[in-house]
Parts: sequence; C-alpha cells; structure tokens
Amino acid sequence: MIIFMGVAGSGKSVQGRQLADELGLPWLATGEFLRMLISGDRRKAMLDGKLLDDHEIITLVQKIFGMIDIKHEFVFDGFPRTIQQADWLLNQVKHKQLHLTAIIHIKATEEVVSSRLLARGRQDDHRDAIKKRFEEYENSIKPILSEMQDANIPVFEIDGEQSVQEVHESILKAVKSVA
Repeated sequence: MIIFMGVAGSGKSVQGRQLADELGLPWLATGEFLRMLISGDRRKAMLDGKLLDDHEIITLVQKIFGMIDIKHEFVFDGFPRTIQQADWLLNQVKHKQLHLTAIIHIKATEEVVSSRLLARGRQDDHRDAIKKRFEEYENSIKPILSEMQDANIPVFEIDGEQSVQEVHESILKAVKSVA
C-alpha cells in the first residue's frame, strides 16, 4: 500500500490517481467513500470540515479493504488522519495483515491550498472549513508522519506547489526507490 497524505488541496488525490493509473494499481480514497456513504447530521458535520470519529473511519476502511485484494499493491488516499487511526494501521502492518510500502506526503502552503479549494467549488470548500482542515492537518497529520517514520515506514516529502508533472516525477522517483 502506498499512502498519500497532505492537507486537502495539496494535490494528493490528483497525484494518487495519476500514480495508480501509471502503475496499473487500484486507487482508493476515503473522502470519495465518505461522500458516497455518509448522510444526515454526520454528512452536515463533514461538510462543515469536522472529522468523523475513529471507530467510524476504521470501520469504513475495513470495508474498503474488503473490496480489493490487499495482498497486492494499491494507492490509498485520506487515511490515517488521527494518531488512533495510525496506531490501528501500524498494528495491521505489525501483524502482517497489511503491507505499507511508503507514505507520500504532499506539502503545500495554506495560501496555495485555499486558492485551489475555493477554485474547485465543492460545497465543503469554504473559508471556515478550509481553515479547520489546515489546523487539523497541522495538529494531526504531522505527528502521524513522525510516528510512521519512527516505525521505519518510508515517508517521502514532496513539494506540492510544483507543476503537476514535476510533482508526479518526484513521486515516481520516491516510489521506485522503495520498489
């Protein structure tokens, strides 16, 4: 499994899809599944930029993993987003239930991210939600990346403010270095 991490708007979905297509791998995105499956008050909260609880997300991830052959490589976007989710994932890796090849961390500034998200025009892309996402990223994702590195998982820092092609080339180089 190759995991893409970064704040919303950093380019992780575009790049994840592109890598999956080029390598002929499945691309799975928790955000896409959430938008398909979550309704009611939980959906309203999600549209306001709030995260669902760890149990709900882990249950969803287990369902996603049940749809594919996890013994083969795949690209995964949007998980883990909390330390508890990262702990669950590392436990799965430790017990050889999952193989984690690498984490691709796409970095971009709040200014660039805001510009991209406002331009795409989704209902959940408004200034308050974007600000909450960036705060969540700063408080949650960075500690997860440290935990992954401490567990000897390769984490590659990629500049998401380059052109789409330059970002893709940087990702390919990183993935090929661990293949």
